[in-house]
Amino acid sequence: MTAAAPVRAHLVRTFTPTMLLTWAVLATLPFWIERVGLYQYLAVEVLIWATYALAFNLVLGHAGLPSFGHGAFFGIGAYAFGLAQFNIAANLWVCMAAALLAAAVAGALVGCFISHRRGIYFALMTIAFGQVFWFVAIKAHGITGGEDGLLRIVRLPVELGVAAIPMEDNVSLYYGVLAVFVLVSLGLWRLVHSPFGRVVKAIKQNEQRARFVGYDVWKAKFAVLVLSAALSGLAGGLFAMAQRSAFPDVMSLHYSGYVVMMTLVGGGLVSFWGPVAGAVAFLLARDLIGAVTTGWMLWFGMLFVVLVMFRPDGLAGIAAGLRRTPAATPRPGSG
Repeated sequence: MTAAAPVRAHLVRTFTPTMLLTWAVLATLPFWIERVGLYQYLAVEVLIWATYALAFNLVLGHAGLPSFGHGAFFGIGAYAFGLAQFNIAANLWVCMAAALLAAAVAGALVGCFISHRRGIYFALMTIAFGQVFWFVAIKAHGITGGEDGLLRIVRLPVELGVAAIPMEDNVSLYYGVLAVFVLVSLGLWRLVHSPFGRVVKAIKQNEQRARFVGYDVWKAKFAVLVLSAALSGLAGGLFAMAQRSAFPDVMSLHYSGYVVMMTLVGGGLVSFWGPVAGAVAFLLARDLIGAVTTGWMLWFGMLFVVLVMFRPDGLAGIAAGLRRTPAATPRPGSG
């Protein structure tokens, strides 16, 4: 094998055709989304929720940790973005760093209590902590605005030193969020295919065996939870900027359930890109079915039940089945 061969193999593992195709389709989305009857802001929502779903899948799909209170980290990031803008500096980098850091601290706090748990106990404790953060957001009216939330959050420009790129319109905001999505997806891809990622997968397969082999299971679970919380908070900060507000509903149990449904419907348990497909399917169902009936969640819930019963690997599993070449049928008399 030549010296260039390992380099090429490494590049193939880092930049896969699926990854490049996904990025290319998303880069062209603003040029044709209105031609198919949709609107520009929907594209921004898709990218924000896809980023959030990829971060959440680090816990659920890759580590096998059922977190049902992840909306708390998303909401903390949203509030941190707005509070930093109002009280520290109206600078995009400062506000995004505040969203990332605040959610990471919250994830570390929660991780100290639940990283040694697993299964149903882990899931129930994530729900409990999520409800605690939601209750605080409702009651701390002087800080969070209570049920009204934080209003008048501004879409800050991207400061590049010599120039500033405005983010007021949906198209420019979309490409700013796309840049974050590319960085997050690339970073998570590298992480789950790193030695640490293999340890995380070993914990998912058999936590007790991973501990016996010598891995520090508690630290690995703690690190995964903190990283997932931090990236969820980053997505929450982008959501606050896109919505121009931060409100406590995003920290509630049903909003936490949204990202779980996106991940499972998309096939996050079997595919890295499953959560992205799930986010697209969820938001399209919300808008297209919601244009016909207010009970769109009933129909999406029925789809969710059918997928869980008959195709638990989700949309990614269905796509993989369609790509799979059927076995060749032997010809009569061929022996």
